[in-house]
Amino acid sequence: MKFISIDKNDWAKGIEASRKTYTLFGPVKDKNGFLIKKLEKDILPEMDYTDCVMSAKSVIFPQTEKMLVTTLDESQKDHHIMKRPETDMSPRAVLGIRPYDAKAMELVKLNFDTEDYRDPYWCDAYEATTFVGLAINRPGPFDFSTSAGTGPFEEAGLDVLLADLDDKYLVKILTDKGEAFISACGFDTVVDEKESGMLFDVLKKEAEKTIVSHIDTGKLKEKTILELHEAPFWDDLAFSCINCGTCTYVCPTCWCFDLQDETKHKSSIRIRNWDTCMSPLFTRHATGHNPRSTKTQRVRQRFMHKLKYFLDKYDQGIMCVGCGRCVKSCPVNIDIREVCNTLNSYEKQN
Repeated sequence: MKFISIDKNDWAKGIEASRKTYTLFGPVKDKNGFLIKKLEKDILPEMDYTDCVMSAKSVIFPQTEKMLVTTLDESQKDHHIMKRPETDMSPRAVLGIRPYDAKAMELVKLNFDTEDYRDPYWCDAYEATTFVGLAINRPGPFDFSTSAGTGPFEEAGLDVLLADLDDKYLVKILTDKGEAFISACGFDTVVDEKESGMLFDVLKKEAEKTIVSHIDTGKLKEKTILELHEAPFWDDLAFSCINCGTCTYVCPTCWCFDLQDETKHKSSIRIRNWDTCMSPLFTRHATGHNPRSTKTQRVRQRFMHKLKYFLDKYDQGIMCVGCGRCVKSCPVNIDIREVCNTLNSYEKQN
C-alpha cells in the first residue's frame, strides 16, 4: 500500500496536468446543488462539497446513450445495417466520488458484467475510468452506509482514496490505475505507510461513530419471497407515493433502461434511456396488459428488488449503499430505512 501527501496549493496544478491523459469528471455546483459533470477546461472539481444530488453513475451509464446507428440511404455502403457508433473510450477519471457511490458501481457491475453476458457499453466505460474517492469526514443525517455494507471510508470500487486534512490531502493508492493517475498529476510526495495507515483508521472510526441512522438486514435472507410479497403492509407503504420516479434517478444502484429507435430523414439510431420501475408505462405490454398496474405493485417491486431479490440472487448484501439520496429527495417522505426495517422484522401471522 502506498500513501502520498498532496498540498492543496498544488492540487489545481496537478489536476490540470492530468488533462493531457484523462478526461475529467467531478462535483460541480449548479442551481440544483452539486452534480458530477464533465470538467471542461479551467473548471476544477469542488472538493469541499457536502453531498451530490446525483451519483457518478451517469459517467458510466449515461442518461441517454446511442447504442446503434445506421443510414437508410441505399446509395451508401452498409445501409440499413445497425452498428455501434464510434465512442471515445480514452482514459477518464472521476474525482471526488463518494466511497459508497464507488461501491454502488461494483453492485451494478454484477448485472452488466456476467458469465452469460457482458454489456460492452457499460463495461468499456467502466474499464476506461479511474475512480478517485473522497472520504466523508462528517457524514450527513441521511447517511446509513455503515449498516448497508459500506461506509464513509469504503475502498471497494476505488482506485484512489483521499482523506481531507484541511490544508492537504492524504492519499491512499489502491490500484495500478490509481497509481497511473497520481503519476499523471505529478503528485509524488510519499509519506510513511504505517503512520498514514493508522491515521486513516482513526479518521474512519471517527467518521463512522457520527453516523446515527441505521437499518437492520440480518433476517432478510431467511424470509421467503412469497412471505414478504404477500405481507399486508404494502398498501400502507405505497399510499403516499406519486410515482414520480425521483428515487430511481438519484439512486446510484438503479440500472433500469428503455430502448427506443428514432429516425430522421436518412439517419436512424437506437438509444438507451434511463427508465423507472415506478412508472405505469414501465411494464405495460404492447397488448395493453400491465402486470404491475397499481402503484402498490410498483412500490413493492422496487423495494423487493432492492432488499430481497438482489440479496437472494447475488448473496452480496442488499442493492443499496446507504447514501440516503432517495430519502432526502422523496417529495412524500417514503423512507427506505423504514421499509427495510419493516421487511426485516416482519413475521407472518398464522
